[in-house]
Amino acid sequence: MDRPTKRFLITNLLFAAGYFVVTAAALFSVFHGSRSGVQPLSGAVRWGMSASFGLFIAGQIWATLVFMRDSDEFVRALFARQFILASGLAIASFSAWGYAETFAGAPHIPGWMVYILLLLFLGAVQPFVRSTRD
Repeated sequence: MDRPTKRFLITNLLFAAGYFVVTAAALFSVFHGSRSGVQPLSGAVRWGMSASFGLFIAGQIWATLVFMRDSDEFVRALFARQFILASGLAIASFSAWGYAETFAGAPHIPGWMVYILLLLFLGAVQPFVRSTRD
């Protein structure tokens, strides 16, 4: 495994681990806090946890951009193409669902789900986008 890929995987894994630790802490406090004697989270802590999610996501995107910068031309172009396509699909899908919520009575989906949708689309497009050319 080359150096940029190894650094990308480690950095991305660390940001994902932080994301999951904060998620687990939030879910524990919401669903089991009162039964286990843990005090409910204050408003400031809730805002801090919410901000930390954004920081972890920004960190993962930063790790992706560093990976693209440090990779060779082919990998950079290929990953950029995959990332742009996945971003477009995530934005289009989430926007369409937003219109469905407004006009068709579809159930609400929280905004933070767009990042998960981006990652799903990124995984889905990779087998189909194997070239930097059309």
